[in-house]
Amino acid sequence: MKESEIEVFVWRNTAPNKKEEQLIYCVQNLILDSLGHKKLDNCKQLYNDLVKIIKNNRFSHFFGSLVSYNSGSDEEYLIIDGQQRLTTVTLLFLAMYNLINKGVLPYKKEDLKERIRDEFLVDRYKPGDTRIKLNKNDQIAFVKLFSDPSEHIPGSNVTINYEYFYDRIQQGEISIDDLYEAICRLEFIHIRLERDDNPQLIFESLNSTGLDLSEGDKIRNFILMGLPSDLQESYYENFWNKIEINTKYDVSAFIRDYLSVKQQAIPSQKKIYSRFKEFVERANLQVGILLSEMLAYAKRYRILLEGNTGNKAFDGCVTRLNRLETTVTRPFFLEVLRMLDDKKLTWGQITEIFLIVENYLFRRTICNISTSSLNKIFLMLHRDILRYDGTDENYVEKLKFSLLSKKETARFPDDKEFAREFETRPVYLMNSKNKIYILERLENSGTSEDKDVYRHFDDGTYSIEHIMPQHLTPGWQKELGEDYATTQEEWLHRIANLTLTAYNSRYSNNSFEEKKTMPNGFDDSGIRLNTWIAKKDKWTQAELAERSRYLADKALAIWPTPTTQYKPEEKQFESYTLEDEIDLTGRSIVKFSFKNTEQPVSTWIELFQRVVQILYAEDKSILAKILDSDQDTGLSLHFKSNSDGSNKYLEIGDGIYIWTTTNTQSKLSGLKRLFKLYGEDPSDLVFYLRD
Repeated sequence: MKESEIEVFVWRNTAPNKKEEQLIYCVQNLILDSLGHKKLDNCKQLYNDLVKIIKNNRFSHFFGSLVSYNSGSDEEYLIIDGQQRLTTVTLLFLAMYNLINKGVLPYKKEDLKERIRDEFLVDRYKPGDTRIKLNKNDQIAFVKLFSDPSEHIPGSNVTINYEYFYDRIQQGEISIDDLYEAICRLEFIHIRLERDDNPQLIFESLNSTGLDLSEGDKIRNFILMGLPSDLQESYYENFWNKIEINTKYDVSAFIRDYLSVKQQAIPSQKKIYSRFKEFVERANLQVGILLSEMLAYAKRYRILLEGNTGNKAFDGCVTRLNRLETTVTRPFFLEVLRMLDDKKLTWGQITEIFLIVENYLFRRTICNISTSSLNKIFLMLHRDILRYDGTDENYVEKLKFSLLSKKETARFPDDKEFAREFETRPVYLMNSKNKIYILERLENSGTSEDKDVYRHFDDGTYSIEHIMPQHLTPGWQKELGEDYATTQEEWLHRIANLTLTAYNSRYSNNSFEEKKTMPNGFDDSGIRLNTWIAKKDKWTQAELAERSRYLADKALAIWPTPTTQYKPEEKQFESYTLEDEIDLTGRSIVKFSFKNTEQPVSTWIELFQRVVQILYAEDKSILAKILDSDQDTGLSLHFKSNSDGSNKYLEIGDGIYIWTTTNTQSKLSGLKRLFKLYGEDPSDLVFYLRD
C-alpha cells in the first residue's frame, strides 16, 4: 500500500478568509456512517473547551484526528474515524445559525449567518443537500432541525445534542462571534486515504496497534504541557518523577484514590483524566501547589503500598491488607496518614486504626457479607467521623462508634456471629489469599518469633494440610466410627481440620498416628499450629469439635470487636445505599446523598423525583428513548409523556412525567434499572432514614 497523504489542519486566523477554508473542507460533503449513542458529556466538554480558548486567550486547541476516504466521487468523502467530532461541531454551527436567524443573539461579524449556513451547513450548489450526511435516522432528525421546533424529533440523540448547544449558547458565557472564533482555533490531524487504500485495514490499525496513553500519562501532559520547557523540566524532576516512584509507576490508580479523597466521589477507571481536569479547573489550582500536594499524598500512598515504616505492628498490618488486596480502604487511609503528618494522630493511634479496619474487613469476610458497599463506606468514613461534632478530636473512638453503628450489609459482625461462622465456614474452599491469611494469623499471633508464612507459601515450602484426609482409608473410616461419612462431610474443610505443613506429600492419607509420629510429623513439627494437634492421641469428631472451639476463642482474641464509650450528642440516622438488598417499605427517609451532594427529602416520591431529575439533566436522551421504545425495560410503568391532567404524575422536565403511586420497593427497583442504563453506581445513592 502506498503512503497516504497526511495533512495537519490548523483552524487559525492566519489570513483573511483562510481559516474558514480549512474548516469548509472538513464538513463539505462528508458521509458519516453513524452518529452512534452519544451522551451530552462530549458536548459539554467541547463547549467548555471553546469557552476556555477565549477566556484564556489560547492560540489553539487540539481537537483530535480525522480519517477520510475518497470512495470514488471527488465531492464526497467517507469518514472512517472522527465522525462524532464533526457531527458535534456541525450541530453547534446549526444552533448558532438558528439563534442568529431568529434574532435571538446579536453578532458583529459581517455575513456571519451566511457563512455558517453556506460553508458549514448546506450545499449552496445543491439546494436541499446538507454538508454532512448521516445514517438514515440521524439524517432525518438532522434535517428537521432546520425547520420549526415543533417538527424536531425529540428522542433522537441528534436533537438532544443540538438542543443542549442551543440552550448553552444563550447563557452568554462568550459572544457568538467569540464562539465562532474559538471553533476556528481548533486543531486536528487529517489523514486522507486515496481510492487504492484499504480503509478497513487502516481503521483497524489505527485502533488496535500500540498502547493507549494511560490516564496518568494524560494527566501528566495536562499538567506540564504548555509550560515553558525549563519549568516543565523542573516540575517533572522535583514532583512528577517522585510521584511516579512513590506510586510504583501506577499513577492512574493513585490519582483515582487522590480524587476520591478530594471530591468524595470515586471516578470510574475511564474517567480519571476527565475528572481530574474538572477538579483542577474548578479549584483553579496553581501547578506548583497542585503538584506539591499530590507528592505529599503520593508519599502516603507509598506507605500503603510498602509499609516500610519501621513500626512492626503497623507494617505487618499493611502487609496483610495488601495480601488481602483491600484497595477500597486507601482513600480513608490516605486521610488518616495526612492527619499523622499534621500531628493530629500518633503512630500508636494510626496502628490502632489500621488494625480496627483489618478486623472489620476480616470479620465481614468470614461472615460472607457482601463487599459491594465497602467502596462507599471507606470513601465517606473520614467525613462521617468529623461530622459527629465537627472536629477531629477523639478520632479513634469516633471511628469505633461509626463502624459499630453500621447495619445490615455494612455491619461489624459481633462476637457471636463471627465465632459461629469462623467455626462452620469451609475455610479451605475460600480463595487462596483468605485462607492463607487466616493460617498466617493463627500461626504468628501472640509471639514475637514470626514465621514468614507468606514467603513459604509463595516459594512452595508450605501447604495446607487436611488432618482428616480428603480420601478416607479403611483405617480412617474405622477411627471415625460408623458416622465417618457424615463427620467427613461436616468437618473436612473447616478450620478445625486444617493446619500448615512443609511435608504435605509425605502425610498423604496416612493415619493420624502416622502423621503424628513420622519424621517431621506433628510431634516434631516446628509449626506452632501443630503443637495442639500433637497432644492428641486420636482424631475424631470430639477432637475436631474441641479444636474448633479452641481456634474460635483464639480468633476472637486476634480479631477483637472494638469497644468505645463514645456517643455523639446529635442523633445519627441509619444509612443504606441503592445497592443494599433491604426492604425499606414503611421506613421514613430524611435525606439522600448523590453526586457529592446531600438533599433533604420527606418522602420516597420526592427522592425518586429528585434523583431522576439529576440524571435527566445529565443526559436527556436515555429517558426519551424509554418513552419512545416499544421494549419492556421495567421502566415504562414509571414514566409517561403527559400527565393526562392527573395529580398522580409529577413532571421531571420537558414533558416527561413520573407515576407517583408505586410502592417504595417499586421506586427503588426503577431507580436501579435507570442507574444501569445511565452507567451509574447504585452504591453512590445513599439514603438516610429515621428510626
